Amino acid sequence: MIIEPRMRGFICLTSHPKGCAQNVKNQINYITSKGEISGPKKVLVIGASTGFGLASRITSAFGSNAATIGVFFEKPASEGKTASPGWYNSAAFENEAHQAGLYAKSINGDAFSKEIKQQTIDLIKADLGQIDLVIYSLASPVRMHPETGVLHRSSLKPIGNSFTNKTVDFHTGIVTQISIEPANQEDIDNTIVVMGGEDWSMWIEAMKNANVLAPGATTIAYSYIGPSVTEAVYRKGTIGRAKDHLEATAFTITDSLATIGGKAYVSVNKALVTQASSAIPVIPLYISLLYKIMKSQGIHEGCIEQIQRLFSERLYTGSAVPTDENGRIRIDDWEMREDVQEQVAKLWLEATTESLPNIGDLAGYKQDFLNLFGFGFEGVNYLENENELVTISSIN
Repeated sequence: MIIEPRMRGFICLTSHPKGCAQNVKNQINYITSKGEISGPKKVLVIGASTGFGLASRITSAFGSNAATIGVFFEKPASEGKTASPGWYNSAAFENEAHQAGLYAKSINGDAFSKEIKQQTIDLIKADLGQIDLVIYSLASPVRMHPETGVLHRSSLKPIGNSFTNKTVDFHTGIVTQISIEPANQEDIDNTIVVMGGEDWSMWIEAMKNANVLAPGATTIAYSYIGPSVTEAVYRKGTIGRAKDHLEATAFTITDSLATIGGKAYVSVNKALVTQASSAIPVIPLYISLLYKIMKSQGIHEGCIEQIQRLFSERLYTGSAVPTDENGRIRIDDWEMREDVQEQVAKLWLEATTESLPNIGDLAGYKQDFLNLFGFGFEGVNYLENENELVTISSIN
C-alpha cells in the first residue's frame, strides 16, 4: 500500500515503516558520530518506543554497546492498516542492533500491570542476570491500577482558576485564545496516579526484590518544568502536581536502593515535539517560538541530542552527577537560559496568525510532528508501495 499521513486533530492515524526506520538510523548515526560513552552495559527502558525512551535505548546500545530490553505498548499492523509508529521504530531499532551484534529484546504490553513487570523480570533473569540502568519514560493518558483494578485518566487542567492564553493550531498556523476550566480534586488525584511516581517505584521495588538490579544500579525518569508562560497549564496545573510526585519519588527510590548503592534521578528535559506535547494547549506555540530562537543560536536539540548529552555530560563522566537544589538533573539548561526566555517572552506578546510565520518556526514544528510518524524524511520514497506488516522478531 502507498502510505500517506492522515491527520485527526493532534494525532496522525498512519505511520510509515521505512520513514520510522530512517528516523532510527538517523539517531543511531548521530550517536555513533559522537564517540563511545563509558556508560551502562545492561539497560531496561520502560517506554522504549518513541521520544526520549527510544533515544535512551539508542544511546545505550550504540553509545555504550549495551544490551537492551525495551518495554512498550504498541499496536502491530493489520492488513491495510499501519502499525503505530512506536512499533515500526522498535522493529527498526532491533534490526539495527542485531546487525551490530547487540542484544536487544522487547516486551509489548501494559507496563503498569503486574504481569508485564514479572515477564520483564523473568527475561532479565534468563538472559542478562542484572540491570545497570533503568530508564522510566512512560507517557500514557490512562492507567489501570494493578492493585485496585480502577482505570484512572489524567487531565490537563489548571488548578485554582481558569486559564486563558494564546495557542496555535500547528496544522493551519491560526493563533487563537484558549480557555481551560480549573481542575477539581479528583482530576488532580487521577493525574498523579497516572503520571506520578507510583508505577516507577513499583517497577524498581519489584526488580530489587527479584535481585535483578546490579550493585550501584541507576534509574532515571524524565520530567519537564518549562517557562512562566506555560506554567499555569503545565507546571502549576494537574500535570505539574504529577511531576512533583515523580520528582519526590526519586528520593524514596534512592533510599530504597541504598542497600545496593543504587540511585534514582529525575532528568528535566527540554520542550520538544512529541505526541503528548502536541496535545497540550499553549505548548505548540511556545515550542515554535523557542525553536526559532534556539536554532538561530545553534543550541537547538532534539530527543537524541538531549539524551546523548545527558549520558555523556551528566551521568557517565566519572564524577558526581550534577543536580540542582532539588536534586534534579537539568538538561533543559539551554532552553531555560535567561537570554532565551527573555526573547520567547517578547515574541509571545507579538505572536499572531500573521506574525508567526516570521517570528516562529512553525515549519520546524510541523516537520518534527510528521517525523514522529515516519513522514518527511529525506531518502524515503513515499510514492512506493510499502509492506505495512512489519514484525518484531524478539517480542516476548
